Amino acid sequence: MSSTTKTSTTKTSTTTTTTTFNLQAGTEKKIRSHDKHSTSYIIRSFIAGGTAGSLAKTVIAPLDRIKILFQTNSPQFQRYAGSWAGLIQATRKIYMDNGARGLFQGHSATLIRIFPYASIKFVAYEQFRHILIPTRKDETSLKVLVSGSSAGITSVLCTYPLELIRVRLAFEVGKDSHVGLKSICRRIYHESAALHHKYLHFRLMNFYRGLLPTILGMIPYAGVSFWAHHIFTEFCRNSLSKHTTKPSLVIGKLDSSGQEMRPPLKTRIELVVGGLAGAIAQTSSYPFEVIRRRMQVYGAYDPSKFVGIWQTAKLIWNTNGFKGFYVGLTIGYIKVIPMVAVSFTVYNRMKLLLNID
Repeated sequence: MSSTTKTSTTKTSTTTTTTTFNLQAGTEKKIRSHDKHSTSYIIRSFIAGGTAGSLAKTVIAPLDRIKILFQTNSPQFQRYAGSWAGLIQATRKIYMDNGARGLFQGHSATLIRIFPYASIKFVAYEQFRHILIPTRKDETSLKVLVSGSSAGITSVLCTYPLELIRVRLAFEVGKDSHVGLKSICRRIYHESAALHHKYLHFRLMNFYRGLLPTILGMIPYAGVSFWAHHIFTEFCRNSLSKHTTKPSLVIGKLDSSGQEMRPPLKTRIELVVGGLAGAIAQTSSYPFEVIRRRMQVYGAYDPSKFVGIWQTAKLIWNTNGFKGFYVGLTIGYIKVIPMVAVSFTVYNRMKLLLNID
């Protein structure tokens, strides 16, 4: 008898997190992968995040390029900035000059950057969230905000050179439609500004123009986007669950703590929630984004020196006043709302598909 019990205990202890359990009612429930520090979980969340980010960026690629041209005060496009008609005219000009490919110019560099960026951001968010919120009862809005901000900073530090290359491609293509990825990397590397840097005299520093405002802007942007998405999601689940959730997607599934999985939102509701989160996050961080873009493309105007964050902010203020920090915000909303909506929706659906929570 004791030998049988011992054997049964051994088999139970070696059961993986995807083992099914028969409950008293006779139904089967499956525990999802619960070790968030495991290689399997990290790989799955990496794939889910990268897929979500890539699809989201592809949806808004033409708007992204036009926004960069507006933000960086491009001489050919500045006259179009600030109005819906200008947005349409800028789109028409790019299309007439370079065809449909012109609207996606630099998108290959975007995808090279966005897959690791989005992957790292979502993986980092899950890890920070697991540390700060080990159980559902520990969940607070502040901890979600901190988790999101920390994830955003982590992803930026890991992928920033790719972001700068993407922006420079989108900006300089307007002047020379034949600029490619290799040539722009070579051009940035050989700019003399890094040799005159106050502290670090390395040419690789050319790939880190605008890093500080990026980090400062990422704190509210990533933090607020995750926080707002969490707030709206919980509101829908708790107050409007009958109309906004889809319990059929999680029937028979438990979360990482062994509790009943909370039903996900319906796809259209998920898109609305993500869009609202993106709009709030964009508003809170947009001035930092404008400063960052100006710093990133300054090398195209004067390759011999860096400009600091305060110097750039003063230049924007002297040139355009307060509204200069919000130039292109309209197109920013048009871009960010669908991008964040698609990103969160695809990520959450990928998590269900890959059996992680």
